Amino acid sequence: MSAAPLQPPPRLVGATAPYAPHAGFFDWPSLLARERSAWAEAVRQADGPVVLIGSNTGMHGAVITLDSALGVALTLRGARVRYVLCDGVMQGCLMANFSDTMPPQLIAERGLFQALCKTCFGRGTNLYRPLGLPIHRLNEFLAADDYADIQAHAASRTANKLANWAPEGFPIGEHANAGALRYFARGDLENEPHGEAVLRRYAEGAALAARAYERLIERERPDAALLHHGIYSPQGVAAEVLRRAGARVATWVVAYRKHCFIFSHDDTYHHMLISEPTETWENLALTAAQKREVAEYLASRAGGGRDWIYFHREPDAAFSEFARARGIDLRKPLVTALTNVVWDAQLHYPMNVFAGMKEWLVETVRWFAGRPDLQLLIRVHPAEARGAIVSRQLVADELAAVFPVLPANVFIAGPEENVSTYAACAASDAAIIYGTKMGVELATVGTHCIVAGEAWIRGKGLTQDALSKPHYFELLGRLPFGESMPRPDRERALRYAYHFFFRRMIPLPFLTPNGKGSMFDIAIERLDELSPGVHPGLDAICDGILQGTPFIYEAERIGLHEAASARANA
Repeated sequence: MSAAPLQPPPRLVGATAPYAPHAGFFDWPSLLARERSAWAEAVRQADGPVVLIGSNTGMHGAVITLDSALGVALTLRGARVRYVLCDGVMQGCLMANFSDTMPPQLIAERGLFQALCKTCFGRGTNLYRPLGLPIHRLNEFLAADDYADIQAHAASRTANKLANWAPEGFPIGEHANAGALRYFARGDLENEPHGEAVLRRYAEGAALAARAYERLIERERPDAALLHHGIYSPQGVAAEVLRRAGARVATWVVAYRKHCFIFSHDDTYHHMLISEPTETWENLALTAAQKREVAEYLASRAGGGRDWIYFHREPDAAFSEFARARGIDLRKPLVTALTNVVWDAQLHYPMNVFAGMKEWLVETVRWFAGRPDLQLLIRVHPAEARGAIVSRQLVADELAAVFPVLPANVFIAGPEENVSTYAACAASDAAIIYGTKMGVELATVGTHCIVAGEAWIRGKGLTQDALSKPHYFELLGRLPFGESMPRPDRERALRYAYHFFFRRMIPLPFLTPNGKGSMFDIAIERLDELSPGVHPGLDAICDGILQGTPFIYEAERIGLHEAASARANA
């Protein structure tokens, strides 16, 4: 069955239908009914910066929950808040996941509207409507000619050209390709029968979103915008258009620590945490107590007791037993390579040495095959099997396609194995990482670490960073490092870890974990709980959005958020 022509979607009625709150989301109507006059006055007096909150999708529970709370908090600080939702414009988006109920042919044939869009739009509008703040639809800024024009442009390009499509300099193709890879949960579209057609749907939707945002910006003249993640479609596309228009762009993502979020200026945190100046943290004067705080938190990471995002399930710290069972000789030098999920955040990074993680792994295994005096353990990221989106492209399969029999000195620990990554690295001469965040933790315990990709620890003066393929293999050639290579400065590493986990991860204690799809609930009873001066983390976020100040929670001054929250509520 061929795809229907690209055309405007039927008008969705979520914004005018009778209010029907979703049971899993915060009950704004009840709170606002108790404080109707105070909220009405706050909205009436809001004459500050225009802030677009580009939730875009209404079905992502964590996104619309936080965005609703921030919309209220910003309004209480005088901002003129406007929400933006897709109303069926995109036939490929963040909410589409590969499944029997949402197969690729459904997207290829432009059938997503009936399967997803009505529910998605309705859920988002139902949460936002009680606030009485404007809600813009993408389709209100598009005409029928836009759909025909964009379909023609996309149809004239091969899949490779679509992935690199950049009309007027906007990297439409990059974000569309990242979105399609996320949908397929793969690092490439090879061997996907509907791969090219799905990529076209994502590219068409991304281009439509870019055009809609251009016209929305022209009408609203936003001073600032807030976007989840800042990548994929349409968030990444919206960020590109807003930056071009001169609006201040803030992006956010749920952080590891409970109650915490990472906010970044101008770009996705994937890029910004690599390029962040070291001056931001390297001169922190931590007290002995603060060093203990970060050390204790890092120790908790192995089991995830203080996190709301973690992937290990009761890891077995007895690495010696695992090594003996696999034939790893701990009397010989061992190097542990830590992977990422293959499909995750497939963006362009200027410092990339390899075309992708798969190429890095294959060439690394080939190199170790020629060094029988060394052993390589490939620790597959647990999120490959335990993440919110289970990967459909497995590291073990990709390696088996090239190496039907692995070299005798190369071993794999699969994503579902409970062996402790921390224990494996502790038993190793060095670790090799591509993009994992664990490089931050490894540096604090003095582990030698080679960075081959876009890991955040790159450029921090704590790791051996590959600058090119020849340089990468030159670094490997120095193995085993032993004590001939200076180990990371643990004091410097602790300062960065403190900055990363306690300062860049901004706490919002009123968002409490709920173990559901929305991830957290809004635990407030009064509007003034979101007012200035109550939560230092909320103040840091709102100031960053409205004034462009750094998105940093000064834990070294305020204290960890548990203590700060207790003081605020005293």
